[in-house]
Amino acid sequence: MKITVVGAGAVGATCADNIARRELCEELVLLDIKEGFAEGKAMDMMQTAALLKFDTRIIGTTNDYTKTGGSDVVVITSGIPRKPGMTREELIGINAGIVKTVTENILKHSPQAILVIISNPMDTMTYLALKSGKISKNRVIGMGGILDSSRFKYYLSQAIKCSPHDLQAVVVGGHGDTTMIPLSRLATYQGTPVNKWLDAESLKKVAADTMVGGATLTGLLGTSAWYAPGAAGADLVEAIVRDEKRLVPCCVYLEGEYGQKDICMGVPVLIGSKGWEKIVDFSLNDAEQAQFNKSAEAVRNMNNVLSGLPV
Repeated sequence: MKITVVGAGAVGATCADNIARRELCEELVLLDIKEGFAEGKAMDMMQTAALLKFDTRIIGTTNDYTKTGGSDVVVITSGIPRKPGMTREELIGINAGIVKTVTENILKHSPQAILVIISNPMDTMTYLALKSGKISKNRVIGMGGILDSSRFKYYLSQAIKCSPHDLQAVVVGGHGDTTMIPLSRLATYQGTPVNKWLDAESLKKVAADTMVGGATLTGLLGTSAWYAPGAAGADLVEAIVRDEKRLVPCCVYLEGEYGQKDICMGVPVLIGSKGWEKIVDFSLNDAEQAQFNKSAEAVRNMNNVLSGLPV
C-alpha cells in the first residue's frame, strides 16, 4: 500500500503523521513545492519511528511527481490556508489552479488512485478535481463532513458534559460557515436523542458554534486549524485502506440524491476500498431539505467562479 500527501504544510504534515502512526501503508510520500520542505518534514517524522514504534517509510520530495507513482490513495491539501477575515470563496482564484495542476500530475503517475480532497474551498475543489481528473466519481472524496461532524460532537460534548466518543452526530451540506447543516434532530448520546439532554436554545447554540467552528479557530490562531483537519483526512484514508464500509458524511458528486445534481456536497456515504460506495438517504424533513437546497445554491455560486478562471 502506498499513500501520497500533497502539501507538507500544517494540515498535510499532521495528516501524514497520523497516517504513519496508524501504519496505514508501507510507503508514504510527502510532496511540496517548497525546496527541501517535504524532505525535512519526512525526516523529522521518520526520527519519531523508533519512539512511536511504527514501520511506515516516509519519503519527502520537492515537486517530483514520479516519486508518487503507484499511489493507492492521494490526499490533496495544496493551496494557501484561510487567513482571518478571508472567506472560502476568496480562496477559489488562488487554489483552483493549484488543485487542478496537482490532480493532473497525480493521475499521470497514479491513474488508479483514490483522491481525498482537503484543499479549500473544499466543495468546489472536490468538484474541480473530479471534473479535471475525468475519473470515476467514486474515487474523489472531500473530507469536510468528517471534520464538521467531529466539531459538532465536540460542541455537543461540551454542552452535555460527556465524552465525544459516546455521541453520534452528523453534519451535511457544504463545508462552509453558512452552508453546513448540523443535524441536531438525528444526534444521539448513547442511543438517546440529544434533545433529552439539551433544551432547544442550547441545541441552537451548539449548531451555530459548529457552523463557525473553522472561523473561530482561524480567528484564534491567525490561520486555518490543522490538528483536526489533518486527523479527519487520516480517518477517511483509514476507512478506505481498511475497507471499513464506514458510514460517514463526505463531500461527493450528486446525481439527483438529496434533490441535487452536478454538484459535490456533504452527504452520508459508505466508504470502502474503492472509494465511496453508496450514498445513504437520511430522509431529511422539510426544514432540513430547505437548508440543504439553500446550501447547494451557495456551493453552486462558488462553483460558478470556476467558469471565469483559466482552469
